[in-house]
Order: sequence, then C-alpha cells, then structure tokens
Amino acid sequence: MGKVTFDSNVETINGEGFQLTRLDKVIGAARSNSMWPLPFATSCCGIEFMATMGSNYDVSRFGMERMSFSPRQADLLIVAGTISKKLAPILKQVYEQMAEPKWVLSVGACASSGGIFDTYSVLQGIDRVIPVDVYVPGCPPRPEQIIDGIMNIHKMVKNESLRRRHSDEYKKMLQTYNIESDGK
Repeated sequence: MGKVTFDSNVETINGEGFQLTRLDKVIGAARSNSMWPLPFATSCCGIEFMATMGSNYDVSRFGMERMSFSPRQADLLIVAGTISKKLAPILKQVYEQMAEPKWVLSVGACASSGGIFDTYSVLQGIDRVIPVDVYVPGCPPRPEQIIDGIMNIHKMVKNESLRRRHSDEYKKMLQTYNIESDGK
C-alpha cells in the first residue's frame, strides 16, 4: 500500500482493489467536470462564446457540451455582453432561480464594467446585481480567453469547501445583493 498524488494534489491511498480519498475532493472533481452552463449572451461577446462552443475550440472537452437554457438545470451562468438597466432584474431573477451551488462567469468588458457604454441605460458591471466568480477581460474576448475563464471556474469548483455555501460569510455576501440564501 502506497501514497499516490494525482490531479490538484489530491492525496489518495491505493491498494489492491481499492482507492481512498476525501469525499469533498471527489465531489469537487465531479462538479467541475460536469458543469451545465446557462449562456446569457446579449451582444458581440455572445458571438465569441458561440465560437468557443464550435469545433475549433470545443468546450465540450471540459464537460460542458450540454448547454442548459433553463436556470433550474444550470450551475454556471455565463453572462456575455452588454446588460441594460432594464435587463438587470431579469438577470438577477435568472441567477436566483439557479440551484446551489452555482457560479457566474462574466465575459467581456461590457458585462464586467459596462465597457465603452458609460451611459445612463447600461449597467456598469453585472456585479452590481449578482455576485461574480470569474471575470474574462476583452472587447470582445477571444475564445482562448473564455476557455481560460472556464478553467479558472473549474479550479475554483474543485477546491471549494462543501460548507462554503452554508457559511455566514456567504449568506452576508448574498444579503448585500438582496438575495435570500436557500442554504440552511
């Protein structure tokens, strides 16, 4: 019986016919390799995201070939493009309908900071209405940048504590967005 290290420094104990590891590491690996993204694309960043889904970049190799167009079946919200202030409540509603655990990827300058549209009608970053886990810069970002953002989300999911979503800190963060936590 010996100790073996694999993938993101998960320590395991192997023997004939068995392998032991920590439950949270197994769940993190399963979650990160089977994400169901919900694309919320409104402009040119959405076109770049579509290119990322195509055969040249093939995001399905990250376990994301099934796009979910229902928030109740998604665990990764990908916001790509300009969000107007009229659209912000709908974006927040979509986020609230997603089940925990959920993550958000902000793609492009417009979703992250309003981009070149510093006007009264454009939301100056989606982090004003929902929490964001990873930002992808660019106007519009290349598919390689979007894949880098997806890989950062995967890293985060693999290493996230199973209890983080139920912590007081997480609940307080949601309260700053006027979002009720469904965690116990």
